[in-house]
Amino acid sequence: MKNLRSEIIKYSKMLNSKKLSALRSGNISSRHKDGFLITPSGKKYSVLKNNDIVFVSLDGYFDKKKGIPSSEWKFHQDIYRNKKEAKAIVHAHSTCATAVSTHKRGIPPFHYMVAMAGGHDIKCAKYATFGTRELSKNILKALKGRKACLIANHGQIAFEENLSKAFELAEEVENISLQYITSHKLGKPKILSIKEMKKVLSKAKNYKRG
Repeated sequence: MKNLRSEIIKYSKMLNSKKLSALRSGNISSRHKDGFLITPSGKKYSVLKNNDIVFVSLDGYFDKKKGIPSSEWKFHQDIYRNKKEAKAIVHAHSTCATAVSTHKRGIPPFHYMVAMAGGHDIKCAKYATFGTRELSKNILKALKGRKACLIANHGQIAFEENLSKAFELAEEVENISLQYITSHKLGKPKILSIKEMKKVLSKAKNYKRG
């Protein structure tokens, strides 16, 4: 478990160094035993120690004496409970993904790499106050058949089979968001057909990440 805590801290610091989230915004978790390990509430990633990483059971129990988990722990819990394939989660307030999310719209198949998130488009979860079950419900709906989504007026979230892949997917979502914003500077982008995206999704199943 010590190594997993260290890995969470490593990728948490990368949220800052890779400019996916500033200071203490966003959060990272990894499935562990009958629950998950998650970054704590209110601490800058640059000062995190192994003991700061909090264990939360899938039933939502955590020992307050050992630390308070991120205020967003509920949507991590709900994703792990509903997505058996989810082993690690990266939530970021990355600039471009957040910018797109403020328009309360997802990202259509303007580029075939949209398929890396698992579907023919990237959905945007409806807005709800952070840390609420309502937000969890909205996120789960947007993640149906997908591994990543935007969160309206908030940011983005990605999950994968390990932290390396989850972080890379979050980076990909941010890059796609930047490309989508840039494409609109030239006018309305041309959208790939569902038929074409089905072909891409089929090929993407064999795409090796991380």
